[in-house]
Amino acid sequence: MSNVYDQYEMTIGIECHVQLATQTKLFSPADNDSRDAEPNSKTHPIDFGLPGMLPMLNREAIRLAARAGKALNADIAHESRFDRKHYFYPDLPKGYQTTQMYQPIILAGHVDAPLDGGSTVKVRIHHAHLEEDAGKLTHHGEYSLIDLNRAGTPLIEIVSEPDMHSPAEARAYATELYRLMTYAGVTHGDLYHGNMRFDVNLSVAKKDAGELGTRCEVKNLNSFRSVEKAAEYEFMRQVDAIEAGETIVQETRGWSDDTGKTTTQRSKEDAQDYRYMPDPDIPPVVLSDEDINELQIGLPKLPHEYRSELRELGVDTSVVNTVLAQQLYAELVSHVQEREAAAAKRVANWIASKLDVRDEDDVRSVADVNDLLELSAMVDASELSSNAASELFNDLMAGAAEPRRLAEQKNLLQVSDESAIAAIVDAVLADPASSKAIEDIRSGNEKAIGYLVGQVMKQSEGQANPGMAQTLIRERL
Repeated sequence: MSNVYDQYEMTIGIECHVQLATQTKLFSPADNDSRDAEPNSKTHPIDFGLPGMLPMLNREAIRLAARAGKALNADIAHESRFDRKHYFYPDLPKGYQTTQMYQPIILAGHVDAPLDGGSTVKVRIHHAHLEEDAGKLTHHGEYSLIDLNRAGTPLIEIVSEPDMHSPAEARAYATELYRLMTYAGVTHGDLYHGNMRFDVNLSVAKKDAGELGTRCEVKNLNSFRSVEKAAEYEFMRQVDAIEAGETIVQETRGWSDDTGKTTTQRSKEDAQDYRYMPDPDIPPVVLSDEDINELQIGLPKLPHEYRSELRELGVDTSVVNTVLAQQLYAELVSHVQEREAAAAKRVANWIASKLDVRDEDDVRSVADVNDLLELSAMVDASELSSNAASELFNDLMAGAAEPRRLAEQKNLLQVSDESAIAAIVDAVLADPASSKAIEDIRSGNEKAIGYLVGQVMKQSEGQANPGMAQTLIRERL
C-alpha cells in the first residue's frame, strides 16, 4: 500500500506581520522600541484610545511601506484608507484595531524565493496593508497581565496567495521575505522580539480533488524552522483527521517548538465578524507618482541582486546563503568584487567557512575593503599559510587593521625564499631520523613526504612555505 500522505497535496499561504523601523508608533509619539522595556512604559494616551485623543499618522511609516512595496515588486496605491476592525480583547483598549481592509497601501506583487536545489518558487503577493499592533497578554495561572508597550506599533501585514505546496517552499518564502524587508531597511528584523511574525494558513486535499480543503491558521511563528516544522505537522494532522473520517474545522492554532505540535486556540473568524468600518479620524493617504518615487529613492541593493553577483564568482549555494544571512557581509563581498573578483570569491569563502562568529543577530562592523584586498594579495604571493590567512581574516572582521603589520606582529609571514627553505630541506634530509621516510617515499609511499614537510615546518618555526618545501624535497629525492 502506498504512503497515504502521497495521495494528498498541501496548499499554503502566509500572512506576515512586519514591525516597521520607525522611531515612534503609527499614530502616537510614543517610542516604538520596547525591547527589554518596563511593561507599559512606552505608551501614550492615543494608544489607549482615551476620550478626546485623535491619531496622528506617522509619515515615516508611509515611507517604509512604499519601500517595502518596491522590494515586493508591487505597485503603491495612489490612495489608501484606514478602517476600524472591531473585536474585544483585553490588550486592545480602544475596542478596535486601526488597519486597512478595503484600500491597502501596497498592491499585488511577488517574491521569487530560491530553494536548496537551485530552483525557485514564485509566491504572489495579494496585497500588504498598514495597521497598528495590539498589546501583549502574559498568563500566570489564575490571572493575566497586560503590557501595552506594543499597542500602536506600526506594522505592514503582507498577505501571500496560496502558492506554496511544501514545508520547504514555505520556509524558503519566509526566509526571502525576511531578507527583503531587512535589506530594504523596512524593519530591524529581530525575530526574537517579534519584529516579523508568520501566520501559516494550510489546507490539504486529494491531489485530484480540483478544489482546496478547509484551511487552518497557525499563528505567530517567529523562526523559519518553525514555519517549516509547523507546516509538516499540520499537513500530517489534517490528513490523519480526514482519513479517520473527521471534518477539518476552520480554526486558529498555536505552535509549540517544545512539543513540535499545533494546538487549537479558537475558531477562525471571517471578515464580516469584525464589523469593519472606515476610520472617521484619519484622512486618506494620497500619493502621486512623484511622491512614490521620492519615498523609494535610495533603496539599498536587494538579495536577488547580491545573489546574482555571487553567482558570477562561482561560489557554492551554501556560501551564497551564508553571505546573504547578514546584509553587511553581502555588502562587503560586493564592495570587494567591485575591485577584484578573485579576492571577493576568497572573502565569500572565508565568511562561509572560516569566520568565527555564526548566526549573529547584531553584526555592526566588518573589515575594511582595502585590508581584505591586501590580505588576499598576501595569500596570492604565498606569504601566508591557509591557517594564518584565516586567523588574520577573523582579526580584520573583529575590527583590526593592516594585515601585513598584524602578520609581522604575530610572526605569521611565510618564508618563500627558495635558498633559505632549500637549506632547511637539506638539513632535514641529512638527518638520520628521516631515513625511513625517505625509503618509504622511494618505495612508492607518497604519504611519507608529509613527515619530511612537517620537519621542515618545525625547523622553520612554521614560517616555511610548505608547498615550496614539498617541491624541493621531491626534486632532491
